[in-house]
Amino acid sequence: MIKNILKGIQAYTGSLALISKLKLWKYFFIPIIISIVTATLIGLSAYGLSDNLGRFLAKIWIWDWGKETFTSITSFIGAIIIIAIGLILYKHIIMALSAPFMSPVSEKIEAHLTGVEKHHHRKTTFQEQLWRGIRINMRNLGKELLITIPILLLNFIPVVNIFSTVLLFLVQAYYAGFGNMDYTLERHFKYRESIQFVRRYKGVAIGNGIVFMLFLLIPVIGVILVLPMSVTASSLNTVNILKEENRLGEHKTLA
Repeated sequence: MIKNILKGIQAYTGSLALISKLKLWKYFFIPIIISIVTATLIGLSAYGLSDNLGRFLAKIWIWDWGKETFTSITSFIGAIIIIAIGLILYKHIIMALSAPFMSPVSEKIEAHLTGVEKHHHRKTTFQEQLWRGIRINMRNLGKELLITIPILLLNFIPVVNIFSTVLLFLVQAYYAGFGNMDYTLERHFKYRESIQFVRRYKGVAIGNGIVFMLFLLIPVIGVILVLPMSVTASSLNTVNILKEENRLGEHKTLA
């Protein structure tokens, strides 16, 4: 697991150079706009809702003594909850809507790594890629929320909340990496086969997602670079794994 997590992280080191070498920036124009707009809308919503949630949670403290302190604590917890849910929604929205634009990126990286122009993989249209992205991310959104809500409740327990925050970060990272890996997997596997593949290589998904989440901590630049960097890194890892498993299928060599 640790080895695969490191593999997922290390793939980022050559991503920026590879994007420029293969002239992939043009494919990221619309996804970057989607990322900026989504981040802005969710950020503004989170800013307005965090205080309201904190005051709502403070109502459970019925005593006068310690009311101010408890309100401060609930406001902080409310902010964490809103930010966590906001990040979950953000990444699934941008990954779902960007799917048709990211598939060509992944395909060009695959051709570069294998020296193959065209593989005999599954043929999918723009609409099919978009639906696949929505389906995968809706499935992951539901799963992630089911796991996240109990973890958020642990934030009310002193000391335990330190570990729950780390666990929350890793869960978010896993599903971010999952979505990035599927841009490559959709050409080779059906829906359920892709899910099984990512489960086997969950460490790689977590490693990719860790850097994805850290990018979002960088103001402005983070939401611009997060998709180009994470998708490229994930494509590198996923294609290499498929090569190692001899699962790329028959192909036609470049002239």
